[in-house]
Amino acid sequence: MAQQTDDRPASGFDRWHELLVAVLLVIAAVATSWSSYQATRWNGEQAKAAGRTGAIRIDAARSSSLAEAQTQVDVATFIAWADADRRGESELARFYVSRFRPEFAKAFDAWLATKPLTNASAPKTPFAMPDYKLAAQADADRLDLAAEASATEVSRNIQRASNYVLTVVLYSVVLFFAGMSTKIASRRVRTFMLVTACIVLLTAIGWLFTFPVSLSV
Repeated sequence: MAQQTDDRPASGFDRWHELLVAVLLVIAAVATSWSSYQATRWNGEQAKAAGRTGAIRIDAARSSSLAEAQTQVDVATFIAWADADRRGESELARFYVSRFRPEFAKAFDAWLATKPLTNASAPKTPFAMPDYKLAAQADADRLDLAAEASATEVSRNIQRASNYVLTVVLYSVVLFFAGMSTKIASRRVRTFMLVTACIVLLTAIGWLFTFPVSLSV
């Protein structure tokens, strides 16, 4: 039985078709290997960033705990000074003042300069003074910011790995269409499948060039 005109084999078309299929298969296979490698690399980068984030958060918690402990010491010595001063025990009050931590002593002196006993607008305690600053709390705040930045990096690396995995899926589509086109008798269908494979491949590769690359060992 005779075939339709558009289904008749043509040597020129077949050679062109075979060459294009071979090119698509090679490029898609190489691109699949590259994307798979990069997905693995970025998963590793994500794991390292997650480790750094955890370590930073531990340091931040330590600094925050130290700041809380120092504040408790400052509060306790201030209360003891206030009691001694209220009772008129000046020698004991000076003893407590001499035991103030340097960070608190600075705020305490600034607070006394506001004349809190006679100045109604003065802060109630030295802890309300802007001079009361704890280095440990500043470290905790800095580390918290660093942890947030590191956590953001973790999210970015996860997204990068996911993007590379998605390109692998697109390359699989290319391999499927290119491979199946060799099993189809109709030239129109074969041409459609090859054109579709080319479009998907070019789209995936164009998108791939926007991705960052991880090559560090």
